[in-house]
Formats: sequence, structure tokens, C-alpha cells
Amino acid sequence: MDLVLGVDVGTGSARAGLFTLDGEKKASAVQPTRTWTPAPNYAQQSSANIWEAVCTATRAALSKLDQPYRIVGIGFDATCSLVVLDPEGRPLSVDPEGADGQDIILWADHRALKETTEINAGGYDVLRYVGGKISPEMETPKLLWLKRNLPDIFAKAGHFFDLPDFLTWRATGSPSRSACSTACKWTYLAHEDRWDDTYFKAIGLEELTENNFSRIGNDIRALGGIVGEGLSAEAAAELGLEPGIPVGVSAIDAHAGGIGVFGIEASGALSDDVLERSISLICGTSSCHMAASKEARFVPGVWGPYWNAMLPDMWLNEAGQSATGALIDFVISKHAAGPALKQEAEQSGTNIYALLNDRADALEQDKLPGTSTANLHVLPDFHGNRSPHADPDLKGVVSGLSLSATADDLAKLYLATLQGLAYGTKDIIDALNAQGYRIDTILATGGSTKNHVFLREHANATGCRILLPEEPDSVLLGAAILGAVASGEYADLRTAMARMSHAGTEILPDERTAAYHAAKRSICHDMLNSQLAWRQQMRDVLEPAPSH
Repeated sequence: MDLVLGVDVGTGSARAGLFTLDGEKKASAVQPTRTWTPAPNYAQQSSANIWEAVCTATRAALSKLDQPYRIVGIGFDATCSLVVLDPEGRPLSVDPEGADGQDIILWADHRALKETTEINAGGYDVLRYVGGKISPEMETPKLLWLKRNLPDIFAKAGHFFDLPDFLTWRATGSPSRSACSTACKWTYLAHEDRWDDTYFKAIGLEELTENNFSRIGNDIRALGGIVGEGLSAEAAAELGLEPGIPVGVSAIDAHAGGIGVFGIEASGALSDDVLERSISLICGTSSCHMAASKEARFVPGVWGPYWNAMLPDMWLNEAGQSATGALIDFVISKHAAGPALKQEAEQSGTNIYALLNDRADALEQDKLPGTSTANLHVLPDFHGNRSPHADPDLKGVVSGLSLSATADDLAKLYLATLQGLAYGTKDIIDALNAQGYRIDTILATGGSTKNHVFLREHANATGCRILLPEEPDSVLLGAAILGAVASGEYADLRTAMARMSHAGTEILPDERTAAYHAAKRSICHDMLNSQLAWRQQMRDVLEPAPSH
């Protein structure tokens, strides 16, 4: 039995999945990873801890196979986090106090807000390809923070990797980089096959241009390609595999999810028309919304367009929300009724989302679904807005709280939060369609797609149909598809996507709720505009303009 191995490193775990060449998952395993948060806005991880988790999960998945097999290809994906190593590949601490082994600045780390603001004020040409504004989740603000605050570490570093590229380097020994990670998070101009040295010099990172950009990568490869000479003997021993297995160019985890879902409507071939009408929604701790086109589309507040960053010879626009699953969990856990409801869920053998969904449904009785929140509104930008407003300083707003904190109150707040997130997705789709897309279908995957109310509210709020993949773990499947192409079993990435991913459930919008959601979304826009006005009002008080 020929199988491909997909490895996905998310925010909190490493997962390994073994798939047949037609996309059937035969076995999988998960191993938690550790995150340190030494201060507000800081989040750090360990590359050694992550690689150990990858190896543990892979060996566990292999142990579940009950028939002879041959692994013919390996694909990796991971969060877009910054890994800092010395020239020999040893970890260098990114912790302000020098905590040993913590060599990764996590994607969600916002320590570089000052550097982000400074870079955006420069109006550099490369910013055209990140929606006009760079994000603190990207790597150059973090690198600038590192140079300023830990100059010895910055000077000692021999390799700055995006986490997906660290994994392929650890597996093969090859320091090549992926066009996915470098174009999307490092300002690499993939459509011109070059870094912009004037940008790095202008922002104060001129050292990175030395030796032909060797510390950040000068061998950049498109997805669907191969890394190095295959799995190294050392890595093979750690993973429990044979050396020499082809390893595919790596992807950012959300982009692997896009690879895993964009082919579900294809019948033998993935057409440009299908792509132009679809957006992938990968919803986990945060969410990513991705759309692909043949021409470059510059969408204000949306990252990209990136060339060759997901599908070969296609441009990619990437939007998203900085906190989705994380926000839902935060709202539940911080509410007075949350702990008791969680305990009730555990005792009844269900989960807290199911209990809240049931309570929300009961509150509506004969009303239209989702309409119990008429006087409760949530602007969900608790961790800033990734797109399309591209403002990392935005905060969340809740309007309509009462002097009550019952389980029913939590159910309404939870539902209003889901709706606020859905209105954010609608904002993104409208911004993309205004620049030439024709999106009417959401291809959704990730943890939140297990929640039928989350899906219902997204369909109703956006007016789009939602199509779920047959394989719910599309991110892991996307990594496996990269391994399948590397194996040579498929001629190209599009063919592999069409053959290995398949459609599942369809959710259609309830048109009766359209006016309700349009009104609530308008209120969210009012809350956003008011917050911007209030923020400026307080700045004027605290930072008055100099008198002349």
C-alpha cells in the first residue's frame, strides 16, 4: 500500500497523517507542543520541542497501520512563526530574559507593534503586496525587534527560518525556502524571483542582504517542488522511516488547508473558473480566507497578491481574522457562567459548544435562526483586525450587556460573537469581489466547522453557500498532497488536488435572515467607526499637536 505522510504543526500541536494517493486517511496521531507567554503580547516556542513532537506523532501514526505499506512522499506545513538558529543550526533564545531553548517567535506574538508601525509609515513598494500594510504577524517587524532588543542574538544568528521551512531543513538538511512562506510573510517578490534589498536597507535590516541573503534564503522554491535529496538518514531514524523519501516544498498551515479544499469541486481538473468563485476558510485559533486568480488583484487591507504562494502560476490573496476559535473560547471562559456550563458539559459527555447551541436554539423558539441577538452586538477585533481594515490596534466592542450573567446570557453572547466573526468574513468577501472576484462559495475546514451554528451563521451572514470537504482535516490532507506531488505520482499540484480531495456536506444560506444580518453588520461597522473616532479623540487629549 503506497501512502504519503502529511505533517501539520499548528499553534498547539504537531499532527501526522497517512493518506492513500486518492486522499483516504489511513491513520493519524497528534502530539501537543508547548508555548511560553512571558509577557503580554509575547508568545514563544521551541524548535526542538516541535521537532520531537513531529517525530512522536509520526511514529504513533505509523504504529496504527495494520497492513504492509510504503511511504512514497512527505509534506510539511506549519504556522508562520520565526525560528532563530546559529550557523550550526543550534537554537538561539528569543526570550527577553534569555530563557533556554525558546528560539521561536510565534505567529500570534505582537511584540513588534512599534516596528510594524514604523515600517508601514515608510510606504515601501513591497507593501503593495501585503495589502498596503505589513502585519506584526509577519517576519520583518519581528526581525527588526530582534535586532534592536536582542542585538547579540541577531548578530549570532546564521539561519532565520519560517517554521515550515525549518521542518524541511530538519528533515533533509536543505536550507531552501518555500515561495509560500517567503512571499506571504517575508516580502519576497516571487513574481520577480528576488528580494528587495532597498527595503531591508531602508528599514534597518541591511545585514540580511549580505552573502546573497543567505540567512533568510536564496534558494526559493514553489509549492509542488522537492526539497534536497530526500529524507536524511538522521531524520529518518527519528521519524521511524526509511531515508531518501522525497520531501515536498513546505506550506504555511492555512495554505495547506487551501490546497486541501480547493480541489473538492473539481471533476478531474481544477479550473480557473472554480477558483475565481471560491474562497477557502480555514478556521482554527485564527482564521485565513484565501482566494486565487490568474491576474494580480490588489485588495486594500488584504495580503497579497502573492505569486506562486499556493497554486503554481496563480496569484493568491490572503485575508483573515487574528482571533476566531481563540475569541470564542475567551468569551466563554471569561463569562461568569462559563465554568459551571463547562462542568455540565463534561458530566453529560458533550462539549460546551453543543450546550450553548442548544440554549441559543431554545431562546429563539419560533423566531428565525440566529435572531435572539437583536440587542446584543459584538465587534470581534479583540486581537486587532487582520483584514480588511488591517489595524492591529483595534479592540473588541460589546454593545447590549445587562446586569445579568446567566447561562442564557452567555448563550446569547456566544451567538453574537459567532455572528460578529461572520460579518468579518462578509467584509473580506466584499473587499475581494470589489476587485474582480466572483465569490459565492465558501470552502470551509478547521475546528470550527464541527460547529453547525458557526457554519449556519456564516452562510446566513455572507449569503454564500458553504461546502465542506469529505476529509475534515483538510490542512493535514493538504500537507499530504504536497508529499504526493513530491513522490512523482502526480504530474502537478492541481492534478493531485483534484484527485485527492472530495466534497462533503453543503450548507445553504437562509434568505429569510438576510435583512436581519445586514442590519447587525451595519451596527458592527458603526462600532468600528466609533472606536476609530474615540481613539483619535483620546490621542488628541494625550498627544496634543504642538502649537505654533
